[in-house]
Amino acid sequence: MAKETKNTNDSGTIKIQYYRSSIGYSKKQKTIVRSLGITKLNQTVTRPDSAATRGIVAKIPHLLRIVD
Repeated sequence: MAKETKNTNDSGTIKIQYYRSSIGYSKKQKTIVRSLGITKLNQTVTRPDSAATRGIVAKIPHLLRIVD
């Protein structure tokens, strides 16, 4: 019998919401927000659910949240 292969590329997506302003925070944190493609407060973006994306959100949990 042939082995069943799992597609690891189909890991899904997550929604990230920018809910608190980055005014008063470091330039590095502001750059992280912009690198996700977020430009406005309360904006929600969809990104691939990967360890890298979750790591970025974990760096600034006081500015971003993962929405269900």
